[in-house]
Amino acid sequence: MNVCVIIPAAGRSRRFGESDKLAQDLGGRALLIRTVELFAKRDEVRKIIVAGPPEPPEEYNAFRERYGATLGFHGAAVVPGGTTHRWETVKAALENVPEDVTHIAVHDAARPGADKALLDRVFEAAEVLDAVVPALEINATIKRLSADVEEITPEEDDAIADAILGDVGKATVKARQVVETIDRENLVEIQTPQVFRADLLRRAYAADDLSGVTDDASLVERLGEPVHAVEGDVRNFKVTTPADLKLMRAVMGVKPPADRPVHKRF
Repeated sequence: MNVCVIIPAAGRSRRFGESDKLAQDLGGRALLIRTVELFAKRDEVRKIIVAGPPEPPEEYNAFRERYGATLGFHGAAVVPGGTTHRWETVKAALENVPEDVTHIAVHDAARPGADKALLDRVFEAAEVLDAVVPALEINATIKRLSADVEEITPEEDDAIADAILGDVGKATVKARQVVETIDRENLVEIQTPQVFRADLLRRAYAADDLSGVTDDASLVERLGEPVHAVEGDVRNFKVTTPADLKLMRAVMGVKPPADRPVHKRF
């Protein structure tokens, strides 16, 4: 098994805030580097491609300057990604995948919590199956909401204040109506890495219409090809918000920079 791992890292991370999510400190190393390290020493992984921001050069060059040397130390190549959608970034990276690889794995840059056991399960299954994804059973109650948002302002019996201030200072709660409760039997949450036979993923990305794609397995499903799921891991969650980063530090047993000795910070 000869695997090339693609790590899309071109996103703007708007939900995280102003700072660079992938640069956040995880025990002295950037979050992105922690993710790359998951694959750097695996025998079946022959190449790692990190797809950063797209060109124009400013953003891409800044990305290379920040991460290039460390990624190179781990044997990872840096290439430009897409401009808007994740699938654009993966498609751009596919152009740099060597022709002789047998399998391609795609893993979110912001999932540094995947452990060896999870990766073993996915790669072992991919030796037999053409498309494999890790999945977690959904245990929570799932409801579908309406698209319409209602803004609720609590009524206060204070005519004088209302006359002076109007709606200024009143708390507004946004609410959406529940449309239905969905049967959660056999529903799962899909994670990465997603591993595919190389020719299958290339064929999936050669499709004319890639719109609406949220993960790589969706494209393979559109071809009518089977995708199989193996057990995922709750620790393999995607860091999307500052709260996720705090939880990931707890899961990995590392402290934030301010709580570590100066010489152990980066």
